[in-house]
Amino acid sequence: MSDTLPSTAPSDQDALLDALQSVLMPLARLAVAKGLTFAATEESLKQAFVRAAQEAQLAQGLPAHRLVSRISTATGINRREVTRLTQADTGAPRPEAASLVSQLFTRWLSDRSLRLKGKPRSLPRHGEAPSFEALARSVTQDVHPRSLLDELCRLKLARWDEASDTVSLVEDGFTPHGDTQRMLAFLGSNTGDHLQAAVSNVLSDEPVHFEQAVFAEGLSAESVEQLRVLARRHWKTLLAEAVPLLESRIEADATQPETARRRVRMGLFTFHADDAPPSSPDHDEAVPVRKPRKRT
Repeated sequence: MSDTLPSTAPSDQDALLDALQSVLMPLARLAVAKGLTFAATEESLKQAFVRAAQEAQLAQGLPAHRLVSRISTATGINRREVTRLTQADTGAPRPEAASLVSQLFTRWLSDRSLRLKGKPRSLPRHGEAPSFEALARSVTQDVHPRSLLDELCRLKLARWDEASDTVSLVEDGFTPHGDTQRMLAFLGSNTGDHLQAAVSNVLSDEPVHFEQAVFAEGLSAESVEQLRVLARRHWKTLLAEAVPLLESRIEADATQPETARRRVRMGLFTFHADDAPPSSPDHDEAVPVRKPRKRT
Protein backbone atom coordinates (compact mmCIF):
# COMPACT_ATOMS: atom_id res chain seq x y z
CA MET A 1 0.00 0.00 0.00
CA SER A 2 1.44 3.37 -0.98
CA ASP A 3 1.83 6.19 1.52
CA THR A 4 1.70 8.73 -1.28
CA LEU A 5 -1.32 10.99 -1.01
CA PRO A 6 -3.28 11.66 -4.18
CA SER A 7 -2.33 14.93 -5.79
CA THR A 8 -4.79 17.78 -5.43
CA ALA A 9 -6.87 18.35 -8.53
CA PRO A 10 -5.94 21.59 -10.29
CA SER A 11 -8.28 24.50 -9.64
CA ASP A 12 -9.82 26.79 -12.25
CA GLN A 13 -7.21 29.39 -11.36
CA ASP A 14 -4.41 26.85 -11.94
CA ALA A 15 -5.88 26.13 -15.36
CA LEU A 16 -6.18 29.86 -16.03
CA LEU A 17 -2.53 30.44 -15.11
CA ASP A 18 -1.51 27.68 -17.52
CA ALA A 19 -3.62 29.32 -20.24
CA LEU A 20 -2.04 32.71 -19.47
CA GLN A 21 1.42 31.21 -19.93
CA SER A 22 0.40 30.03 -23.40
CA VAL A 23 -0.91 33.51 -24.25
CA LEU A 24 1.86 35.55 -22.63
CA MET A 25 4.89 33.61 -23.89
CA PRO A 26 4.55 34.74 -27.53
CA LEU A 27 3.97 38.32 -26.35
CA ALA A 28 7.06 38.10 -24.14
CA ARG A 29 9.10 36.90 -27.14
CA LEU A 30 7.87 39.88 -29.15
CA ALA A 31 8.62 42.33 -26.33
CA VAL A 32 12.15 40.97 -25.87
CA ALA A 33 12.78 41.01 -29.62
CA LYS A 34 11.64 44.66 -29.84
CA GLY A 35 13.50 45.80 -26.71
CA LEU A 36 10.41 46.44 -24.60
CA THR A 37 11.33 46.12 -20.93
CA PHE A 38 9.39 44.25 -18.27
CA ALA A 39 8.75 47.51 -16.39
CA ALA A 40 6.97 49.06 -19.38
CA THR A 41 5.02 45.85 -19.98
CA GLU A 42 4.05 45.60 -16.32
CA GLU A 43 2.65 49.13 -16.42
CA SER A 44 0.53 48.20 -19.43
CA LEU A 45 -0.71 45.04 -17.70
CA LYS A 46 -1.61 47.00 -14.57
CA GLN A 47 -3.58 49.45 -16.68
CA ALA A 48 -5.46 46.59 -18.32
CA PHE A 49 -6.31 45.01 -14.94
CA VAL A 50 -7.61 48.30 -13.57
CA ARG A 51 -9.63 49.01 -16.71
CA ALA A 52 -11.16 45.51 -16.69
CA ALA A 53 -12.07 45.74 -13.01
CA GLN A 54 -13.56 49.21 -13.50
CA GLU A 55 -15.70 48.00 -16.42
CA ALA A 56 -16.87 45.00 -14.39
CA GLN A 57 -17.87 47.21 -11.44
CA LEU A 58 -19.75 49.68 -13.61
CA ALA A 59 -21.46 46.87 -15.54
CA GLN A 60 -22.96 45.64 -12.28
CA GLY A 61 -24.55 49.05 -11.75
CA LEU A 62 -22.61 49.72 -8.55
CA PRO A 63 -22.34 53.35 -7.42
CA ALA A 64 -19.25 55.34 -8.33
CA HIS A 65 -18.26 56.05 -4.72
CA ARG A 66 -15.68 53.65 -3.30
CA LEU A 67 -14.92 52.52 -6.83
CA VAL A 68 -11.17 52.78 -6.25
CA SER A 69 -11.43 50.54 -3.17
CA ARG A 70 -13.45 47.94 -5.03
CA ILE A 71 -11.00 47.95 -7.96
CA SER A 72 -8.11 47.57 -5.52
CA THR A 73 -9.83 44.61 -3.87
CA ALA A 74 -10.59 42.93 -7.20
CA THR A 75 -7.10 43.36 -8.66
CA GLY A 76 -4.79 43.32 -5.65
CA ILE A 77 -3.27 46.62 -6.81
CA ASN A 78 -2.98 49.18 -4.02
CA ARG A 79 -5.39 52.11 -3.95
CA ARG A 80 -2.74 54.74 -4.70
CA GLU A 81 -1.77 52.91 -7.89
CA VAL A 82 -5.41 52.43 -8.85
CA THR A 83 -6.06 56.14 -8.44
CA ARG A 84 -3.01 57.02 -10.54
CA LEU A 85 -3.93 54.57 -13.28
CA THR A 86 -7.60 55.57 -13.48
CA GLN A 87 -6.65 59.24 -13.70
CA ALA A 88 -4.10 58.53 -16.45
CA ASP A 89 -6.37 56.19 -18.41
CA THR A 90 -7.35 57.55 -21.81
CA GLY A 91 -9.58 54.58 -22.60
CA ALA A 92 -9.04 51.20 -24.20
CA PRO A 93 -7.44 51.43 -27.65
CA ARG A 94 -9.84 50.92 -30.52
CA PRO A 95 -8.90 48.51 -33.30
CA GLU A 96 -7.38 50.39 -36.20
CA ALA A 97 -9.87 51.11 -38.95
CA ALA A 98 -9.18 49.52 -42.30
CA SER A 99 -6.89 51.79 -44.28
CA LEU A 100 -7.71 52.83 -47.83
CA VAL A 101 -4.77 50.77 -49.07
CA SER A 102 -6.03 47.63 -47.32
CA GLN A 103 -9.56 48.26 -48.66
CA LEU A 104 -8.23 48.60 -52.19
CA PHE A 105 -6.06 45.50 -51.82
CA THR A 106 -8.96 43.44 -50.44
CA ARG A 107 -11.35 44.53 -53.20
CA TRP A 108 -8.76 43.66 -55.84
CA LEU A 109 -8.40 40.18 -54.35
CA SER A 110 -12.11 39.51 -53.89
CA ASP A 111 -13.75 41.08 -56.97
CA ARG A 112 -14.39 38.28 -59.47
CA SER A 113 -14.30 40.74 -62.36
CA LEU A 114 -10.67 41.49 -61.44
CA ARG A 115 -9.55 37.86 -61.48
CA LEU A 116 -8.14 35.78 -64.31
CA LYS A 117 -7.89 31.99 -63.94
CA GLY A 118 -8.47 32.33 -60.22
CA LYS A 119 -5.74 34.92 -59.66
CA PRO A 120 -5.85 38.74 -59.41
CA ARG A 121 -5.29 40.06 -62.92
CA SER A 122 -2.80 42.75 -63.86
CA LEU A 123 -4.53 46.05 -64.52
CA PRO A 124 -3.71 48.94 -66.85
CA ARG A 125 -2.87 51.93 -64.70
CA HIS A 126 -5.28 54.31 -66.48
CA GLY A 127 -8.63 54.06 -68.21
CA GLU A 128 -12.09 52.69 -67.64
CA ALA A 129 -12.74 49.59 -65.59
CA PRO A 130 -11.07 47.24 -65.29
CA SER A 131 -8.10 49.47 -64.51
CA PHE A 132 -6.16 50.39 -61.41
CA GLU A 133 -7.46 53.96 -61.63
CA ALA A 134 -11.10 52.77 -61.74
CA LEU A 135 -10.46 50.37 -58.85
CA ALA A 136 -8.90 53.13 -56.75
CA ARG A 137 -11.79 55.51 -57.54
CA SER A 138 -14.28 52.83 -56.45
CA VAL A 139 -12.63 52.79 -53.01
CA THR A 140 -12.23 56.53 -52.50
CA GLN A 141 -12.62 59.81 -54.36
CA ASP A 142 -10.56 61.69 -51.79
CA VAL A 143 -7.11 60.24 -52.51
CA HIS A 144 -5.46 60.26 -55.92
CA PRO A 145 -4.96 56.77 -57.43
CA ARG A 146 -1.24 57.49 -57.88
CA SER A 147 -0.87 58.03 -54.14
CA LEU A 148 -2.53 54.67 -53.44
CA LEU A 149 -0.32 53.01 -56.04
CA ASP A 150 2.82 54.49 -54.50
CA GLU A 151 1.79 53.19 -51.08
CA LEU A 152 1.03 49.70 -52.41
CA CYS A 153 4.44 49.60 -54.06
CA ARG A 154 6.19 50.97 -50.95
CA LEU A 155 4.66 48.17 -48.88
CA LYS A 156 5.76 45.66 -51.55
CA LEU A 157 2.18 44.55 -52.13
CA ALA A 158 2.04 45.57 -55.80
CA ARG A 159 4.39 46.20 -58.71
CA TRP A 160 4.12 48.84 -61.41
CA ASP A 161 5.60 47.87 -64.77
CA GLU A 162 6.49 51.19 -66.36
CA ALA A 163 7.12 49.63 -69.78
CA SER A 164 3.56 48.30 -70.12
CA ASP A 165 2.09 50.80 -67.63
CA THR A 166 0.32 47.96 -65.79
CA VAL A 167 -0.02 47.22 -62.08
CA SER A 168 0.12 43.71 -60.57
CA LEU A 169 -0.34 42.36 -57.07
CA VAL A 170 2.69 40.49 -55.73
CA GLU A 171 1.08 39.25 -52.50
CA ASP A 172 -2.07 37.24 -51.85
CA GLY A 173 -2.44 38.57 -48.32
CA PHE A 174 -2.19 42.07 -46.85
CA THR A 175 1.27 41.86 -45.30
CA PRO A 176 2.79 45.35 -45.50
CA HIS A 177 6.55 44.74 -45.59
CA GLY A 178 8.70 47.41 -44.02
CA ASP A 179 5.87 48.96 -41.98
CA THR A 180 6.44 47.64 -38.45
CA GLN A 181 3.93 49.94 -36.81
CA ARG A 182 1.14 48.83 -39.12
CA MET A 183 2.05 45.16 -38.59
CA LEU A 184 1.96 45.64 -34.82
CA ALA A 185 -1.42 47.34 -35.13
CA PHE A 186 -2.68 44.31 -37.06
CA LEU A 187 -1.29 42.01 -34.40
CA GLY A 188 -3.15 43.89 -31.68
CA SER A 189 -6.41 44.09 -33.61
CA ASN A 190 -6.51 40.55 -34.98
CA THR A 191 -5.18 38.72 -31.93
CA GLY A 192 -7.09 41.00 -29.58
CA ASP A 193 -10.43 40.28 -31.25
CA HIS A 194 -9.68 36.55 -31.41
CA LEU A 195 -8.88 36.53 -27.71
CA GLN A 196 -11.97 38.62 -26.95
CA ALA A 197 -14.08 35.99 -28.72
CA ALA A 198 -12.45 33.12 -26.83
CA VAL A 199 -12.76 34.86 -23.45
CA SER A 200 -16.41 35.77 -24.07
CA ASN A 201 -17.14 32.12 -24.88
CA VAL A 202 -15.47 30.97 -21.66
CA LEU A 203 -17.34 33.51 -19.53
CA SER A 204 -20.73 32.88 -21.16
CA ASP A 205 -23.11 30.01 -20.48
CA GLU A 206 -23.39 29.45 -24.23
CA PRO A 207 -20.72 30.27 -26.87
CA VAL A 208 -21.51 33.63 -28.42
CA HIS A 209 -18.73 33.70 -31.05
CA PHE A 210 -17.66 31.17 -33.64
CA GLU A 211 -14.23 29.82 -32.72
CA GLN A 212 -13.07 26.42 -33.93
CA ALA A 213 -9.70 24.82 -34.61
CA VAL A 214 -8.14 21.52 -35.61
CA PHE A 215 -4.69 20.34 -34.53
CA ALA A 216 -2.44 17.38 -35.25
CA GLU A 217 1.03 16.09 -34.35
CA GLY A 218 3.68 13.96 -35.99
CA LEU A 219 3.63 15.69 -39.39
CA SER A 220 6.48 16.25 -41.82
CA ALA A 221 7.34 19.66 -43.29
CA GLU A 222 5.81 18.54 -46.60
CA SER A 223 2.53 17.63 -44.88
CA VAL A 224 2.43 20.98 -43.11
CA GLU A 225 2.87 22.75 -46.45
CA GLN A 226 -0.11 20.84 -47.85
CA LEU A 227 -2.20 22.17 -44.97
CA ARG A 228 -0.96 25.70 -45.65
CA VAL A 229 -1.99 25.39 -49.30
CA LEU A 230 -5.41 24.13 -48.19
CA ALA A 231 -5.83 27.07 -45.81
CA ARG A 232 -4.82 29.61 -48.44
CA ARG A 233 -7.28 28.14 -50.92
CA HIS A 234 -10.16 28.26 -48.46
CA TRP A 235 -9.22 31.77 -47.37
CA LYS A 236 -9.43 33.01 -50.96
CA THR A 237 -12.87 31.41 -51.27
CA LEU A 238 -14.04 32.95 -47.99
CA LEU A 239 -12.66 36.34 -48.96
CA ALA A 240 -14.36 36.26 -52.36
CA GLU A 241 -17.73 35.50 -50.73
CA ALA A 242 -17.45 37.58 -47.56
CA VAL A 243 -16.26 40.93 -48.95
CA PRO A 244 -19.15 41.46 -51.43
CA LEU A 245 -21.61 40.39 -48.72
CA LEU A 246 -20.08 42.80 -46.20
CA GLU A 247 -20.07 45.66 -48.69
CA SER A 248 -23.72 45.10 -49.57
CA ARG A 249 -24.73 44.83 -45.92
CA ILE A 250 -22.84 48.02 -45.00
CA GLU A 251 -24.74 49.87 -47.72
CA ALA A 252 -28.09 48.37 -46.65
CA ASP A 253 -27.47 48.96 -42.94
CA ALA A 254 -26.56 52.61 -43.49
CA THR A 255 -30.25 53.43 -43.02
CA GLN A 256 -30.31 51.84 -39.54
CA PRO A 257 -29.91 53.91 -36.34
CA GLU A 258 -26.34 54.55 -35.24
CA THR A 259 -27.03 52.69 -31.98
CA ALA A 260 -27.39 49.46 -33.96
CA ARG A 261 -23.86 49.66 -35.40
CA ARG A 262 -21.58 46.67 -34.84
CA ARG A 263 -18.21 45.64 -36.17
CA VAL A 264 -17.13 42.15 -37.17
CA ARG A 265 -13.83 40.42 -37.87
CA MET A 266 -13.41 37.07 -39.63
CA GLY A 267 -10.10 35.30 -39.87
CA LEU A 268 -8.27 32.07 -40.61
CA PHE A 269 -4.77 31.11 -39.56
CA THR A 270 -2.34 28.22 -39.50
CA PHE A 271 0.55 27.61 -37.12
CA HIS A 272 3.23 24.94 -37.10
CA ALA A 273 6.12 24.15 -34.78
CA ASP A 274 8.39 21.28 -33.85
CA ASP A 275 6.76 18.45 -31.93
CA ALA A 276 6.21 19.27 -28.25
CA PRO A 277 4.41 17.56 -25.38
CA PRO A 278 0.69 17.60 -26.23
CA SER A 279 -1.39 20.27 -24.57
CA SER A 280 -4.74 19.36 -26.06
CA PRO A 281 -7.70 21.26 -24.59
CA ASP A 282 -10.63 19.30 -23.22
CA HIS A 283 -13.34 21.42 -24.83
CA ASP A 284 -14.85 20.97 -28.26
CA GLU A 285 -13.55 24.17 -29.84
CA ALA A 286 -10.28 22.43 -30.84
CA VAL A 287 -10.61 19.11 -32.61
CA PRO A 288 -7.62 16.76 -32.36
CA VAL A 289 -6.57 14.57 -35.26
CA ARG A 290 -5.47 11.21 -33.93
CA LYS A 291 -1.96 9.99 -34.65
CA PRO A 292 -1.72 6.68 -36.53
CA ARG A 293 -1.08 3.59 -34.46
CA LYS A 294 2.31 1.96 -34.85
CA ARG A 295 2.20 -1.48 -36.38
CA THR A 296 3.73 -4.29 -34.38
